Amino acid sequence: MIDGQGRPPTIATRGMVATSHPLASAAGLEVLASGGNAIDAALAAAVTTWLTLPGQCGIGGDAFAVVREPDGRVWTVNGSGYGPDGGTPEFYRAQGLEAIPLDGALAVAVPGAPAALAALHAGGASRPLPELWAGPARIAERGIPCSAKTRDDVADAIDAIGADPLTRAVFTDDGRVPIVGQRRPQPELAQTIRSLADDPQSMYTGDLAQRCVDALVAAGAPFSGDEWCAGGDVEPEDAITLRYAGTVIHQTPSPSAGWMVLHQAALLGDDLGMVPWLSVEAVDRMVHAARVAFEDRFALCGSDNGGIAQILDPARLAEQRMQLADDPVTEREFAVTGGDTTSLVVVDDEGRSVSFIHSLAFTFGAKFSVPGTGIVLNNRLGRGAYLIDGHPNEVAPRRKPLHTLNAWVATDDDGGLVSVGNTPGGDGQVQWNMQVLSHLLDHGLDPQEAVAAPRFTVFPGSDADVVGAQPRLRVEDTMPEGTRAALAERGHDVRVHPAGAIGGSAQVITVDPGGFLLGGSDPRQEGVALGLE
Repeated sequence: MIDGQGRPPTIATRGMVATSHPLASAAGLEVLASGGNAIDAALAAAVTTWLTLPGQCGIGGDAFAVVREPDGRVWTVNGSGYGPDGGTPEFYRAQGLEAIPLDGALAVAVPGAPAALAALHAGGASRPLPELWAGPARIAERGIPCSAKTRDDVADAIDAIGADPLTRAVFTDDGRVPIVGQRRPQPELAQTIRSLADDPQSMYTGDLAQRCVDALVAAGAPFSGDEWCAGGDVEPEDAITLRYAGTVIHQTPSPSAGWMVLHQAALLGDDLGMVPWLSVEAVDRMVHAARVAFEDRFALCGSDNGGIAQILDPARLAEQRMQLADDPVTEREFAVTGGDTTSLVVVDDEGRSVSFIHSLAFTFGAKFSVPGTGIVLNNRLGRGAYLIDGHPNEVAPRRKPLHTLNAWVATDDDGGLVSVGNTPGGDGQVQWNMQVLSHLLDHGLDPQEAVAAPRFTVFPGSDADVVGAQPRLRVEDTMPEGTRAALAERGHDVRVHPAGAIGGSAQVITVDPGGFLLGGSDPRQEGVALGLE
């Protein structure tokens, strides 16, 4: 097992926060301790991660959330954006491109995170945004010490960061990887956070929006400004659901990949708990379910067609279950890579829960900063949209690219909270969320055991830059050697990686039958679950 497997879960009674960074967990817990609710705490923790994990998330990224209210009602927020209005397939091909770039202005989609945070706040926060974001703004102004994670993220993306003078100035030491512990003040970002707290719509209309659009247009991206304005329109949506292992799983709807978790759960059925935990049969079945989900995603899905409804049709699911039982899929030529995202979960003393996830797509997104704002923009368009003629996920104006992000909550049949969780990790998310759910619901692991368990990942999945790559099964070396060998005998191209090397930072809070809260934070990053007694 990886270091941290033996750590017990956090136990609390009056509320809990679990994030991928201690300062973010502390920020959320401080809000809970002072009487704020789970939405307030999530908003404070999320903006804190803009500073503690700048390679993973930020104002210029996307965000999704699923909220369970004390009365059992569940709702979601979808904060993802369109590509540019002039971003037709013909436009990119005229630039001599065979795929949308992953760096620079052409990679950018309209950021959905500020609109998502505003919608989350409007849906039930008890405190004003200027109060909740005053602390993160002060931290940005003062400068937060560079963490080992941020140093490593900068090192991974150093060449692309160096190509953008503004991003280079903020995150490197004259083009060199920064030193851990070095403070990096960001006064422009601090002012932008304060401006967004006063008016989140300023990201989409007015001076701040115009700065973003002007910078992108000057760099060659065909934004009109109208699609930017449209990105600020985010309203609560119903969750998509499936009954699994005696619970109801609530997931974020399209263009989130939440449906892929439900697809896998439906294919696995309710008897997976009768198979020994992490046995060859259990892993094999989960791998095949993930492969089918990715195959269906690539073949059928766009954000604006009926592919997801077709895939989740009960009759079709029943047929696929029979096919998997009779003739399990082998390695296939379809496209998972790691991702650069972070997530958090919160439960308050009323039983309200929030699962929140946000991302810049790849590390530091497009490595493109907007002058005078401190905003680094995402590369979601380059990561998520295809230049494949006629594909339902082909890049098109006012078509949101399909997303890797998703978040979930599990309730009982009466709406009572059972568990809330999520994980970053690109196309690994839907697989690892399914694995964690199985650990919790099928096999009775506690949250800390579930998030630290050996991890396995189907590669590739669906990212635009890996479609068609050689299929493999990536497993952590904490999985028993005998299990790995047996999987290879079943036809999987098994590739063994050091524990934690294939990514992820799962966060989970569950409600114990006794009524108290149990929390787990993935030891693959430096996160922590903190609770109130």
